[in-house]
Order: sequence, then C-alpha cells, then structure tokens
Amino acid sequence: MDDIVKQAMAKWPNVPHCYGWLALDARGGWRMRDEAAQRAHAPGDRLTNPALVGFINRNYLRDERGNWYFQNGPQRVYINLEATPFIARTDPQQGLMLQTGQALAAVDKVFLLDSGALVFQGGEVVAQLDDRDVAQVLALLELDGKPASDEAVMAWLENGGGELVLPWNGRRIVIERLGAGEAPQRFGYNGTPAP
Repeated sequence: MDDIVKQAMAKWPNVPHCYGWLALDARGGWRMRDEAAQRAHAPGDRLTNPALVGFINRNYLRDERGNWYFQNGPQRVYINLEATPFIARTDPQQGLMLQTGQALAAVDKVFLLDSGALVFQGGEVVAQLDDRDVAQVLALLELDGKPASDEAVMAWLENGGGELVLPWNGRRIVIERLGAGEAPQRFGYNGTPAP
C-alpha cells in the first residue's frame, strides 16, 4: 500500500465506503462505472491513465468477507468482479502476468470452467486467464498422455473420462472441472460487494 494512502487512512479513519463505481473486467481492465453505467448495468469506461491504473494496482486488497477493494486514501472503493479477483495474461518470460503487473510465479492448480474459461490458482491468488490467451493454453493440454483436441477437451468438460493435464513450467498439473457459478464460493470471493 502506498505511504500516502496509509497517512490518509490515519488522518480520516471514518470515511464511508464506496460500492458499484469500479469494476474489474474479464480482460483485466479497470472500469469506472458512473451512475448511468450502474443504472444500465453497463461495464463502464475503461481506465487508461497509467498513473491511476498503477495506483489502483498497488492498493488493491481483500477484506475479511472476501470483497476486493481499492484503498483510495481513507476510502475503500469496492470492486465488482466480472470474473475472478485477478486476471492473467500469458507472458514469454514470466509465464503468467496479473493485471496488477505482478507475475503469478507458482501455479498450484488449474481449473477449466463449464464456460470454457481457465482459472489458475497460485497460493492465495486466483486468476482467470484472459480469453485472448485461452486458445494458446488449451493447445498445450493433454488427455491421458496424448495431445488433446478441441473436441476431446469439450467432451471431457461435459463429464467425459480421462485425465486432462496442463504441462506448465516443468510440471504436469491435473486440470479440475468447475462450474462458473461455483468459483466465488470455492475461492472465497464476492463478485458484487454491497454494504
């Protein structure tokens, strides 16, 4: 957390929290959701200012109830999540990079959701893979030790048999099935925080 944020929190400890105004989309973009966007259930405007995005990334935290927020000085700005608390992109040097600019160094588990999304878990970090990178990673999958075709992956996802594996950074990670609606409870996060 930035020092300026810590100072503001000490100076003004009782500032009301903010809900619904900031969202993280499934491609890792921060979106400002004004009143019109909230009323229309629209995603909002994507934030592109590097200084603002960097400030949000450095001060992105989780509370004890599984709500993710951006500590904006003394105020918590709770985040609506389109997918998971983190979004990952593939990177040739780091493997996976989160929307916050940090590498997801170690991957413990990988899940294939019934929606076709891939979710990586490394320690406390849960990150859905940006949909623009899914085809690249799906091409690496093996089913029962052989390259898995798209058809074989779809059949496995629909409760087919066999062991689906992702070779990743010198390891072979067994893929687990998960319903998209099950992810928040499984990983302990709330996609739509409310007071």
